Amino acid sequence: QVQLVESGGGLVQAGGSLRLSCAASGSVFRFKAMGWYRQAPGKQRELVASITGGGSTNVADSVKGRFTISRDNGKNTVYLRLNSLKPEDTAVYYCNAIPPFDSWGQGTQVTVSS
Repeated sequence: QVQLVESGGGLVQAGGSLRLSCAASGSVFRFKAMGWYRQAPGKQRELVASITGGGSTNVADSVKGRFTISRDNGKNTVYLRLNSLKPEDTAVYYCNAIPPFDSWGQGTQVTVSS
């Protein structure tokens, strides 16, 4: 069973930056496309960034130019760099495979104050 542990969230002012990390267990990690998802209060979970096993990336239009996804297969870790944060980026951020595994981590809270 894959375990996913997210970290790095926090409270920042608008315009600030954070780097999120996701540590994944399991030997299949390096072959899996991975993504960062977020869920804001009262909204559905959405995929904001993805990265293939080979390192090709894609980000949602709402975060394009501000968020960067990367991975270190040797460390079984996926990262999300969040720059120029906006209050509307406030959400719990999760990582998971694409398509996602059945189990999710606890997520990490990102709160952006105006």
